[in-house]
Amino acid sequence: MDALHPRLLVDRFNAAFEFYDATLPALLGASRTRGGEQGPYAGWDVDGQGVLALFDRAAMPAGLPLAPTGGDPSMLVSRVTDVDAGYALCLAHGAEPVAEPQDRPAWGPGLRTAHVRAPGGTLWELQSYPG
Repeated sequence: MDALHPRLLVDRFNAAFEFYDATLPALLGASRTRGGEQGPYAGWDVDGQGVLALFDRAAMPAGLPLAPTGGDPSMLVSRVTDVDAGYALCLAHGAEPVAEPQDRPAWGPGLRTAHVRAPGGTLWELQSYPG
């Protein structure tokens, strides 16, 4: 059972799908378990638990009120083994750089982060920290 996982509503489903399908397995060990590049839905799991789902915003039911696009109402955060390698992987698959890998001692001892904007516009923080 998937107790809780993010579902991203994206405007460019194919670009977002290609990005997450290329990066989630390498960064988190996730595997695609539902859907495909034609959309309108796809999902990835780790150890049988949902970690991310994509849904084409255009496929949302008519009349369902959605917040306007723009800004960053949410952000994905993933703990990864190597922030620098993860950042490079994301850029190689079409992400836009937001903040290069850097140590963030003010945020926590040993914390290192990088931020990218995935195709579809989602802000994603990659982080590593000891322990």
